[in-house]
Amino acid sequence: MQNEQITPDQTGSDDKGARRAVTVFPVLVLVAGVAGLVTPGTFAGWTESVPYLLGVVMFCMGLTMTPLDFKGVARRPWAVAIGLVAHYVIMPGLGWIIAHLLGLPPQLAAGLILVGCAPSGTASNVVTFLARGDVALSVSVATVSTLVAPLVTPPLTLLLAGEYLPVDAGSMITDILKTVLLPVLGGLVVRLVFGRLVDRVLGVMPWLSSLAVAAIVCAVVAGSASMIKSAALTVLLAVVLHNGLGLALGYAAGKAARLGRPASRAMAFEVGMQNSGLAASLATAHFSPLAALPAAVFSVWHNISGALVAAWMAHRSRRDDDVAPSAGRTQDSTASAATGSA
Repeated sequence: MQNEQITPDQTGSDDKGARRAVTVFPVLVLVAGVAGLVTPGTFAGWTESVPYLLGVVMFCMGLTMTPLDFKGVARRPWAVAIGLVAHYVIMPGLGWIIAHLLGLPPQLAAGLILVGCAPSGTASNVVTFLARGDVALSVSVATVSTLVAPLVTPPLTLLLAGEYLPVDAGSMITDILKTVLLPVLGGLVVRLVFGRLVDRVLGVMPWLSSLAVAAIVCAVVAGSASMIKSAALTVLLAVVLHNGLGLALGYAAGKAARLGRPASRAMAFEVGMQNSGLAASLATAHFSPLAALPAAVFSVWHNISGALVAAWMAHRSRRDDDVAPSAGRTQDSTASAATGSA
């Protein structure tokens, strides 16, 4: 998207940084979850700080955004629209179906559906990069899905989770505006005004976001530690199914729309990876800490599965790249032989 050339060394450095992020982040979140489970009393009162921690995550996201992200939307509105519709149809629908099939209790069912109604995950762009997918499309879909979340997430939650628990959609809209949209826009404004200063500390932003998400998971797990043991396996099964089917159907949506392999890889992660921090914050504020448990488990699992799927996709992409030149050389040799015999 930029005119600057990227050297192989720079690409290698970016790749190492991305791999480090998707490796360390799940471990960090997992450790935080274990800490909240083992010593819940240590983190008593942290639940009230969850919306503020989410605000930190979204502000960091805003700091990483540039006008180029919005130009990417304008260049390919059709592809972005497909990604947006796929995201807000597939994941909410899967959450509702899985909750019914597994017979989840109302609190957990509402929490799982809320995860599905959240916008794209903040790590989806990094994982798309590792998968050798269309990063520009990934960034565009993630940006738009986050910006429209106040208008889409509450009514979807009311429609699908309202049968389990009362949903105050109006209050939820206000919370998303305060904890998502305003911090993102604030970060974007700061980036535009103090661009050079922000560029110097940009590398710290992913780690600050990781720490904030880890703190959210710790608070959520500590708040429902007494009930986790009885529900842990069921929640894990629900989350694995939700995320796995989301990745597969997201990729299938890209293929069905004939967007090409790199774009289909991006679609897989934009559909299957959710902003589980937002889901945890909304579940805690509007339902209960137990309802936030699916979001906490999702925070760990979708980064692990995303990294594994990205590694598999990258391997297949490299293999295809190796096969293509070989096929080309074979065709050239055949043509030369035919020319010589003629």
